[in-house]
Amino acid sequence: MLIDYHTHHVRCGHAVGELEEYVRRGIEIGLDQIGLSDHMPLLHIDLATYYPEMAMPLDELPRYVEECLNLKEKYKGQIDIRLGLEGDYIEGSEEAIERIIRVYPWDYVIGSVHFLGEWDITDHRQVHGWDGCNRLEVYQTYYDAVQKAAATGFYDIMGHLDVIKRFGYHPGVEAAAEVEALENAALVAVAKNGVVMELNASGLSKPCAEMFPSGRMLREAFRMGIPLTVGSDAHDPKKLGENLDHARRELWEIGFRELAVFEKRQRMMVPLEV
Repeated sequence: MLIDYHTHHVRCGHAVGELEEYVRRGIEIGLDQIGLSDHMPLLHIDLATYYPEMAMPLDELPRYVEECLNLKEKYKGQIDIRLGLEGDYIEGSEEAIERIIRVYPWDYVIGSVHFLGEWDITDHRQVHGWDGCNRLEVYQTYYDAVQKAAATGFYDIMGHLDVIKRFGYHPGVEAAAEVEALENAALVAVAKNGVVMELNASGLSKPCAEMFPSGRMLREAFRMGIPLTVGSDAHDPKKLGENLDHARRELWEIGFRELAVFEKRQRMMVPLEV
């Protein structure tokens, strides 16, 4: 079964392409399942005074869900569409996040940490946030948030677990052991809480030039028995499925033979194809 469980579309403001374009592209490239998983509206910042084009407005969320469900019916028999959400974990906003997750009929929810306070560490416009900071302390704060997200019970999949490395900012070789311990603690939290982990292939096209998470973390996840799924994190229909052949091969070489898929928040395992 060929799947792509991480996609974004024009509603989020920083992607292109309508939902239906992604569905048609999925059919064209032979996907069996496509997960539509746009960004949850941001709840902890004032979009009027913040960086533009970060996520869909809150009043667009029901329209997004309705459109996904309509497309699911329209393309039944051609491709299986899964209604997803990439739901930011924001410490202190748990009640508001839970309301959004509980009220809609999601097939799955990806838990991702983008924000440390009001700093989006994945936004190229905000890399100045690294200036003058203690990088190891930033990593500690990030991985602490990942562990807390995994423990909430809100999420089915933990997304791009080591995305903190996206722009190549690292505490340095002298802190390698500390960073590895932080990564392993995050993996333990994922395993302990029974959450699936995503192999996000988009990192190959980012400054870090490595998928999220790293090969080392994938091998550790395999040892811990953490189930995996895959996503391209496409922000353009043309990039749907990008580098997922590479992702599947790497998982196969490590020893994975199944991928996790979801329907109505219920996990199923399907054969991994390479």
